[in-house]
Amino acid sequence: MRVVSLVPSLTEAVARSAPGALVGATDWCTHPPGLDVVRVGGTKNPATDRILSLAPDLVIANEEENRAPDLTALRAAGAEVLVTEIRDVPQAFRELARVLDACGVTARPRWLDDAERTWSSLPDPGTRRTAVVPIWRRPWMVLGRDTFAGDVLARLGVGHVHATHPDRYPRVPLEDLRASAPDVVVLPDEPYRFTADDGPEAFPGLPCALVSGRHLTWYGPSLAEAPRVLGEALRAARP
Repeated sequence: MRVVSLVPSLTEAVARSAPGALVGATDWCTHPPGLDVVRVGGTKNPATDRILSLAPDLVIANEEENRAPDLTALRAAGAEVLVTEIRDVPQAFRELARVLDACGVTARPRWLDDAERTWSSLPDPGTRRTAVVPIWRRPWMVLGRDTFAGDVLARLGVGHVHATHPDRYPRVPLEDLRASAPDVVVLPDEPYRFTADDGPEAFPGLPCALVSGRHLTWYGPSLAEAPRVLGEALRAARP
């Protein structure tokens, strides 16, 4: 089996579960560390000719992370493309199982069992907090409706302010974000790399939680530790 992955979190899942199957991955596929495969460009601008030159048996993609024209071009050239759709935690587990099955993994990996058990046994968060969750600045964009990251936070007791917005990733003026007066501003380090010096200063007086984008937005082995890692970051939020 020769697999090319165009989704960083799925790259990690396949690399951990089907050693040797991956022959190509995007430039953004950073896990597992030291992954030695051909790099095929970005998630939004993959080099389709390079992908095809690898003669993959399967190309793994995601309806949100990858562009339909690129996937259409790969299919037109004869490549088999599996497209995932992941909008919440339960769907992530179903799609991960489907991807691994398509990659020829016959035994369910332990990390997947551990992750599913972790999420199914979460304690009641008790008090719920509201959050604004920027994912970009210049312009400011935030989590909106129907997102995997939004579901992750909701299961940890954090409901984000724009969960019912008509758009999944709306652009919202900074003054409106401030005016919503959330209990916490959640600032991930991807896709925009918010840091202690780049992000919190825009929300004076509001507690800001700097969180790992891998644990907030990735669906793969990181799911097993995501509740703990995110919970620690949320508890450490400082104004």
